[in-house]
Amino acid sequence: MAQKGNTLLHRPLYVFDLPEEILSTITLKNQPERAAQETPAQTSSPTSKDTKKSDTEDDSPIKATSCNLCGLSFPSVAEQRNHVRSDLHGYNLKQKMRGLKPVGEADFEKLIGDLDESISGSDSSDSESEDDAEGGNKGKESTLSALLKKQANLSNPEFDESASKKKQRGSGKPPLFWFTTPSLPENMSLGVYRAIFSQAEQEEESHIVETIRNKQLSPTQPPRVKMDGGIPLPATNIGPHYFLCMIGGGHFAAMVVALAPKIGKKHAGADERSATVIAHKTFHRYTTRRKQGGAQSANDASGRVAHSAGSSLRRYNEAALTNEVRDVLKDWKSMIDTAELLFIRATGSTNRRTLFGPYDGQVLRNNDARNRGFPFSTRRATQKELMRAFVELTRVKQSVLDEAALAAFNAPQATETPIAAPPKAPKPPKPSKEEETSALHTSQITSIIKRSKVPALLNYLKSNDIPTTFNFFPPNYHTPTPLHLAASLNAAPVVQALLTKGGADPTIMSDDARTPFSLAGDRATRDAFRVARSELGESAWDWEIAGVPAALSKSEVEKREQREKSEKAAEDKAEADRRKTETERLRKETEVEEATRREKRIGKGKTLGALVEKTGAEKREEESRGLTPEVRARLERERRARAAEERMRRLQGN
Repeated sequence: MAQKGNTLLHRPLYVFDLPEEILSTITLKNQPERAAQETPAQTSSPTSKDTKKSDTEDDSPIKATSCNLCGLSFPSVAEQRNHVRSDLHGYNLKQKMRGLKPVGEADFEKLIGDLDESISGSDSSDSESEDDAEGGNKGKESTLSALLKKQANLSNPEFDESASKKKQRGSGKPPLFWFTTPSLPENMSLGVYRAIFSQAEQEEESHIVETIRNKQLSPTQPPRVKMDGGIPLPATNIGPHYFLCMIGGGHFAAMVVALAPKIGKKHAGADERSATVIAHKTFHRYTTRRKQGGAQSANDASGRVAHSAGSSLRRYNEAALTNEVRDVLKDWKSMIDTAELLFIRATGSTNRRTLFGPYDGQVLRNNDARNRGFPFSTRRATQKELMRAFVELTRVKQSVLDEAALAAFNAPQATETPIAAPPKAPKPPKPSKEEETSALHTSQITSIIKRSKVPALLNYLKSNDIPTTFNFFPPNYHTPTPLHLAASLNAAPVVQALLTKGGADPTIMSDDARTPFSLAGDRATRDAFRVARSELGESAWDWEIAGVPAALSKSEVEKREQREKSEKAAEDKAEADRRKTETERLRKETEVEEATRREKRIGKGKTLGALVEKTGAEKREEESRGLTPEVRARLERERRARAAEERMRRLQGN
């Protein structure tokens, strides 16, 4: 059965094109509502690449990877690293820093059960907060930060218990329907977003399986859409389709996508299903006040009306954005009116007025039963984000749960009251004498390693009878031991001394599953591990677990360095010779060009000599050419004397 299930999961499951094996055997799971609300945080939407990866990992032996902090074990290092980045691990780190006990997965899910948002959909570096874009500076909180803030408020003796009884947003129903099928492993559940069903279909949960079967669409070739200026003609039959729209922060994106999967061919010749985008439009206007947050209209509404050039530009852009959005909606009216559902994200009163008016000829209306929000966090309004949202909405979620643990978790909920506020966190206990001593040793060892004092480090460890596997206190998440710290600081001499003289263990892993060798940042430090492997021998440690490559002797390192120095010197000499040759070539070319220009000038002078008589200055220059400065000065004095005598004779003659 497991092999058959793996075959069915070779490609992502699409809600409107499910395999017949699943479609004929699928049944709705009956679970307590509370458990269903918590399930989405544990699910994922694996791609075909992820499925292939899981198939290969199932056949491999289980690796000894675990998280000592959370008390969990994982079949692969990749899953362990994913756990390290999870909210559960981060929360347990905070608990440990406060001197409290870590919590398990079930307890953590219980704590975050009433929270609205999850950081699994937080924006990437190109995202922006919609609250910031519409007049507020309050960004979306992550699950972990929201939980810690909530506990901090609950621990306050002045906490108002009525605040914890506020009604949740939305209908209070779980965002997904969960199904099971014998075609897949027993502990695997399939989830479908509730938002893709109409209100009537959601109320008839007993017929939800039949509804899914009726929604199946056969894969077809892309519909031949007749366009008029980029807009499908009203008479064009594009089949069942969704309208998706996002607006915020001056960004607008809209898309009409067909629900019937499109059949294509991969480069390898295999069939490939993809979505057909009937129409799409994106544009951006500068409407958000930079570094101050909020739209210009929100600032004007507060009474602080600005009269700067930037504010005038933002007001103009807001009006232009509104007109452009409404023009697109008007052009797409026929497609929007025939859409199965309308998924719209418009945060802030200004954006909602842009879409829902009221205005003459408005297309979208607030009271339309087809209106839906996105039941997950979204990023900036782009076509790529709209396509990601469509895929997220229509892809079947897969969750592997331990039914026994789920039953144990759900059992006491029938009688227990809502989770009471946790008691005020006690003050951290006073460190014991052993902990104070460990903290002192940690400070001294860290300081010595940072200064790369090898003899001082070995002497300190020996005189205080401290093993090289000493764990720092307070615990360091990334560098728990001296060898980890030395490797991360690229202190190659310290690394080699700890390994060869101190007997440090290179196989110890940090809390984020990193060995000391994996923290080394330069070749010299990595060579120190390889030299230590050569000197200590293969039987000293399990070097494969430590991640250290093949052994390398000191002589080999020296030979390699000498060879590299020789190669560098040869390269430098070759470069110097090349530059010298190039300089000589340029000098010769310059001399040839100068000689050519000089010959041209001389030849030109000879040609014109018969027609143009040389001036006196040119004649004197030719006469003095080749003479020394003293002779030139004497000739100049004689010339001036003769000129003076000539002037005197002329005056006497007159």
